[in-house]
Amino acid sequence: MSTSRKISLGPLPGHRPLTARSVLASALLGEEPPRLPVAQLVRLAAAFDINENRARVALSRMVANAEVRADDGTYELISPPLLARQSRQRLSRTGATLAWDGTWLVGIVSPLPATAQRRAERRQALGRSRFAEYRDGVWARPDNLEAANDARSELHDVHVIRAAPLNSTNPFDPLSLQSAVPRLWDLGDWAATANDLATRLTDLDPSDPGNLASCFELSAACLRHFQRDPLLPAALLPAGWPGDALRATYNTWDRTYRGSLRSLR
Repeated sequence: MSTSRKISLGPLPGHRPLTARSVLASALLGEEPPRLPVAQLVRLAAAFDINENRARVALSRMVANAEVRADDGTYELISPPLLARQSRQRLSRTGATLAWDGTWLVGIVSPLPATAQRRAERRQALGRSRFAEYRDGVWARPDNLEAANDARSELHDVHVIRAAPLNSTNPFDPLSLQSAVPRLWDLGDWAATANDLATRLTDLDPSDPGNLASCFELSAACLRHFQRDPLLPAALLPAGWPGDALRATYNTWDRTYRGSLRSLR
């Protein structure tokens, strides 16, 4: 039921303080294509107590940093890292996977020396590809995702091999990898957070203008959580896995929320 007042959600998973830039970038990331009129961006910023001057200054800085371009009263994302983030966000939201034949991908990190920065970048890229660390220098995941949709292009110093059933010459036994799933991914934590987010979606009316800021934060929390989903094959997931249910609830809720955002134009 509409209350016409702002609702406090309480702490959200992965919450970070929102700056003018993060509000504007997140708003654009949620659009297909990632483009919005400046008037809508300014009004959205106002819901977070960001005045028009601050919003326009943030947009100008984003233009100067080649993150967005201005064109006839609209702003569009053009930054490759932000566009790649949107692509990952899109994949995570759909939860699309391929049929799984029991094959695993195993990433062997190059033994050559690497800087601390490169080691951190490599870990982030492996995480974006939804690999988990099996042991020091060895990462793994089931081979059930499209290669074009992950970050393997960034893994030039990681040798990826396939660990397939009935392949006796492979040093990595797929059954041993499968038994390590509870250690590789904290599925209980992901499921508990998913159930909490589903409850929040049910409780927060996205059609109420007074809830706009809370809805924005809740939407961002859901999208972050989808990106934490390891997207494992059904055979490796515990009973009652809430991934599909959360996505269905979010998609229905988001259609109404996006309508509220469009009303700002």
